[in-house]
Amino acid sequence: MKLEATGKSGIWQKFGPLLALVLLFIVITVLNPSFMEPNNILNLLRQTSINALIAFGMTFIILTGGIDLSVGSILALSSALMAGMMVSGLDPILAILVGILLGAIMGVINGILVSKGKMAPFIVTLATMTIFRGLTLVYTDGKPITGIGDSVMFQMLGRGYFLGVPVPAVVMIIAFMILWFLLHKTSFGRKTYAIGGNEKASRISGIKVDRVKVAIYGLAGTMAAIAGAILTSRLNSAQPTAGQSYEMDAIAAVVLGGTSLSGGKGRLFGTLVGVLIIGTLNNGMNLLGVSSFYQQVVKGAVILIAVLLDRKKS
Repeated sequence: MKLEATGKSGIWQKFGPLLALVLLFIVITVLNPSFMEPNNILNLLRQTSINALIAFGMTFIILTGGIDLSVGSILALSSALMAGMMVSGLDPILAILVGILLGAIMGVINGILVSKGKMAPFIVTLATMTIFRGLTLVYTDGKPITGIGDSVMFQMLGRGYFLGVPVPAVVMIIAFMILWFLLHKTSFGRKTYAIGGNEKASRISGIKVDRVKVAIYGLAGTMAAIAGAILTSRLNSAQPTAGQSYEMDAIAAVVLGGTSLSGGKGRLFGTLVGVLIIGTLNNGMNLLGVSSFYQQVVKGAVILIAVLLDRKKS
């Protein structure tokens, strides 16, 4: 079973995104030297951490040939629920853990509907995206949840520093190392690649495909909820509109990083590079004073180019 790309497409998959990131750094630095200032780089890492966490989970899903449009809504609902628990007096750490658990459960629901219900991931997660967003609006009455409290630990999660590095970036790095090991060094990762390469052959070979898929969607929900906790800490409030379009940024980062939308090919390091490309674009265009309207156009064009390259490789 073919798990890795070979030839020219394999070279692009391994080194193309990294080369694009380096060139992007050079171009933006030439246009605005302040881009490479330490404070801006640290700010860039803080900004990209949320998309990175979501994209890491999305990588596993896309490697199986699936998609998850609900991660932004999972982020919103889990963060609203954990903020509500904190406002009601629950210990912030416990509230965060419960919120992450709820995110995992929402992801598992997606996985069960996809695997056991034999439904297309696009349709399932499009529906749950709407459901979870609606539940968020119902729970919050369409209003931000504020007055979360002044817990030092909770504030550190989104706004603190560890050895001079933003805590969200530290969380991102730790999550990357754990998930990289899970994907590339364990049987679970090999099964993920196998399912994306040929699901029917994977079933015949004895892989419990449904169980793996449920676990993968649960993982994606967990990562979205962790991202929600960081965002809530950073804003010191839970916004009912939080996470809108985050799924698109995550998918774009995964594809930019060289993971094939058809499944079976890709690397988590590539996803990290893809996240940094999108974050660098956003940060650089802000420094250059590019209108947010034009930024949307540029991001859309980048996504389109990434998908076209993916089709060409396939």
